[in-house]
Amino acid sequence: MKRFVLAGALMLLTSTAFAQTYQPYQQGGANTYNQDLAECQAYANQVSPVQDAAVGAIGGAAGGAALGALSGALFKGVSVGEGAAVGAAAGGVLGLAGGAYTGTQNQKQVLNNCMRGRGYSTYY
Repeated sequence: MKRFVLAGALMLLTSTAFAQTYQPYQQGGANTYNQDLAECQAYANQVSPVQDAAVGAIGGAAGGAALGALSGALFKGVSVGEGAAVGAAAGGVLGLAGGAYTGTQNQKQVLNNCMRGRGYSTYY
C-alpha cells in the first residue's frame, strides 16, 4: 500500500513540474507572424497594379474609340474622328481606374491566400 501512495505522490509531483515548464511548440518562435506577413507582402508586391491599370487603359481607350467613332458616324454635327478621340479619352480614363482597382484587389487576394495558406485567418 505504501508503494502505491509513494508512486502516486511521485507521479503527481513530476506531472506538476512538467505542466509548469511545458511550452507548446511554435514553429519559428514569436516572430513567426511578422515574418510570414513580410514574406506574403513580398509575394503580393509581385502582382503589379500598374500593369493591370495600363492594360485597362489600353482596352478602355480602344473600346471608347470604337464607340465614339460609331456615335460620330450616327449623329450629325460630330465627325467620326472627333467621336473616336472623345471616346478614346473617356474609355482610357475609365479603363485606367478599373484596371488599377482590379490590380489592387489582386494584390489583396494574393496576400490573403498566402496568409491563409500559413494558417492565419483573414477578413478581407
